[in-house]
Amino acid sequence: MSRALAFLDMPITWQKNQKERVSFVLHTLPIIKDLVKISKAVGNMFQLLQGYSAETSGGLLITMSREGAQKYLAEIEEREGCPAWIIGDVVEGDRGATIKEDPAIVHV
Repeated sequence: MSRALAFLDMPITWQKNQKERVSFVLHTLPIIKDLVKISKAVGNMFQLLQGYSAETSGGLLITMSREGAQKYLAEIEEREGCPAWIIGDVVEGDRGATIKEDPAIVHV
């Protein structure tokens, strides 16, 4: 049985193997256009904005320095013609993952 990973599944999987005391704080959520409206219309049953909806799967979560990330984003855009985003920060913490209150939504 396969299962799609949601936004918060990726950091939770990562934290199980993380040795340093750091956490993910996500501030941006790339979400398929109009799914926020649909999610609200069905009573948030899929917890889209809480990071648990499988709709958010398919992304690649990479951790690197902010400077390296900026260069990587530009290279992805140039080579693939597709945007990529910095969606959060790695901060000192308890190896957890959270989404900031009122995250930025990128409609894709």
